[in-house]
Amino acid sequence: MTPSSIEAKASKVWFDQENLCVAFYDGRQLFVPLAYFPRLLNATAQQRNQYELSSGGMGIHWDEIDEDISVPGLLMGNRDITNYQDVI
Repeated sequence: MTPSSIEAKASKVWFDQENLCVAFYDGRQLFVPLAYFPRLLNATAQQRNQYELSSGGMGIHWDEIDEDISVPGLLMGNRDITNYQDVI
């Protein structure tokens, strides 16, 4: 991991029509296609908005849809592992 991905901590999460959007305490913002995370893509808007920031902003958790995303992983371009099932 790079130092900037280790230090990045999410402060806010929101969604547009196609993306998971994450704001960081240092002012950066990241937009990641919802297609990278099938559970989020298939969730309702209400379910998407029921998130918790964990570990001081190092993770994002959605209890109802059983989704956990690592903030450093997002910065490294990691997708949901289910996207790789066809490759294995």
